[in-house]
Amino acid sequence: MIQPLAYVHPQTRIADNVVIEPFVTIHRNVEIGESTWIGSNVTIMEGARIGKNCRIFPGAVISAIPQDLKFDGEDSVVIIGDHVTIRECVTLNRGTKATGKTTIGNNCLLMAYTHVAHDCNIGDSVILANSVQLAGHVEIAESAIIGGLSAVHQFVKIGQHVMVSGGSLVRKDVPPYTKAAREPLSFEGVNSVGLRRRGFSNEKITEIQEIYRTLFLRGLNNSAALKKIETEMPATKERDEIISFIRESDRGIMKGYGSRQ
Repeated sequence: MIQPLAYVHPQTRIADNVVIEPFVTIHRNVEIGESTWIGSNVTIMEGARIGKNCRIFPGAVISAIPQDLKFDGEDSVVIIGDHVTIRECVTLNRGTKATGKTTIGNNCLLMAYTHVAHDCNIGDSVILANSVQLAGHVEIAESAIIGGLSAVHQFVKIGQHVMVSGGSLVRKDVPPYTKAAREPLSFEGVNSVGLRRRGFSNEKITEIQEIYRTLFLRGLNNSAALKKIETEMPATKERDEIISFIRESDRGIMKGYGSRQ
């Protein structure tokens, strides 16, 4: 159902049961999946790929060109998965020639005034609370939660099942399964409440806690801690994910609790 006061470019591809409210503007080269709702005064610009059963609230701007001086008009897209909720005044910028796309996974919630810059990659079931600001090339893995008013530096990586405290300045990578808070951003423990809610056993949570005790609380540098974890702890999916994340970090990881460095 398209309200007569909406403008929809004739080249837009709209699936069945999409609702487009009055005063929406949809540019060319846009695709919208079935049963998605587009609220009043939403602007969807060229290159948007929106999945099924999404809800986009008034004032959102989807797929505007990047706020990047190197952008030269190249073709790029914003890809939004299924069952995504985008609240009021969210802005999502499309990619640059670096990757060609900005992606939002399935079942995500982007609360009001969130900004996702060019070439970001957001995994499934991520929650960005009110006014979270992501710079370009940020990567957030599945089931992470970023507290309101947080700002994330460009190229930062945030692991799966992470909880970042509201108002945080995220300048370093945040390893999987952790809580992050304070200034500068620091390890505040394992996200045990979130892990239990998602079906992790007490034994698995204890294993993850022991890994991070070795990494952050025993006075070892990262290289020595990773060597100790590899040699003394049995190989598991979670152990290997943590080790790979830290070794592949380009910006370095957040500091440990109580560290002065």
